[in-house]
Amino acid sequence: MSCVAKILVVLDPNTIEQKALNRALHLARISGASVTLMVSIYDFSYEMTTMLAATERDAMRNSLLYDRKVWIGDLLEDYDTQGLAIEINVVWHNRPFEAIIECAIAGGHDIIVKATHPREGLASLFFTPTDWHLLRKAPCLVLLVKEHQWPSGGKVLAAIHTTGEHDHHCSLNNRITATALKFAQCLNADVHLVNAFPGAPITIAAEIPEFDSSNYREAIAANHQQALREHAEPFAIAESKLHVEEGLPEQVIPSLAEQLDAELVVLGTIGRTGFTAALLGNTAEHVIERINCDLLAVKPEGFQSPVKV
Repeated sequence: MSCVAKILVVLDPNTIEQKALNRALHLARISGASVTLMVSIYDFSYEMTTMLAATERDAMRNSLLYDRKVWIGDLLEDYDTQGLAIEINVVWHNRPFEAIIECAIAGGHDIIVKATHPREGLASLFFTPTDWHLLRKAPCLVLLVKEHQWPSGGKVLAAIHTTGEHDHHCSLNNRITATALKFAQCLNADVHLVNAFPGAPITIAAEIPEFDSSNYREAIAANHQQALREHAEPFAIAESKLHVEEGLPEQVIPSLAEQLDAELVVLGTIGRTGFTAALLGNTAEHVIERINCDLLAVKPEGFQSPVKV
């Protein structure tokens, strides 16, 4: 069972080390998938050439596109691509995330592979980078690559929300776990499941003196453990690989990933957009900043990207 069939890898012309390319070629070898290498380019000086003839403007743009294709060809000379089906796609677009998603949709790709880059300061909070747009709006799997290697016999950690009362929570949980198992099979890895649950609200203890926070915590933990066992049973995941931890997901998931030395964290993202999302972000966006391994984001069944081809 192959974990992916068509990989879209986003190259970064501004860096020497192509982490996404390394990961994508590795994934292609172990899964038998085809690979499309893409770069989205746009030169804003092109906007200043409106006084030129259309043929001259086209020649300028085509020259830039050609130079980038040559760069990709030169880049591939340093990699072992024997036996791999590889295509090159250089796109002229002034919004990289839209170019990536449009390419993924048009090419029928089932995963986008992109390297992550640390961002500092308030810019990462108020101005969402391409990574965040892909997490929210890409219709397929999104693999954000960090430095951690993918050794054989490693661990894949899938984050599950077991207490959802709606069917879409159960459906997304199943998609997350099934995806984690597929990748684990390709990677020869073990799958662990994690579920985070909140602690007792401090205000309750203050307002109700007789409130027993210890019993409350134990009851909540037992409820989550039972729910996680019921979820894991159809997937034949052993109880020793089920983890129920108290705390926020963005704290629990990175901490457990580090303890397990996981090579991949798999979680769901609901594609929230708007001003609230820009300020708060999704769980995936908080987690990616804290984990030291790759993150694989899974969309709910039937998700429709707001980006249209």
